[in-house]
Amino acid sequence: MEGILWTDLDADEQRALAILGAGLSIELCDPVALLTLRRLGLIVGSHLTAAAHELRRGVVLDELRRVIA
Repeated sequence: MEGILWTDLDADEQRALAILGAGLSIELCDPVALLTLRRLGLIVGSHLTAAAHELRRGVVLDELRRVIA
């Protein structure tokens, strides 16, 4: 997972991380995106890994900094 950036993920993969991070159903996610995220170690089963949570957290904090600045 080391070295993966949010911008390395396509829109479906980003959406899947957002959906799962919000606690919504995995059935709302694109199946191909889920396969990629599993391969990258960002999800296990239907849950985000610690690495995925950190990735999402970083994106949210960067966006907040951008908005506040």
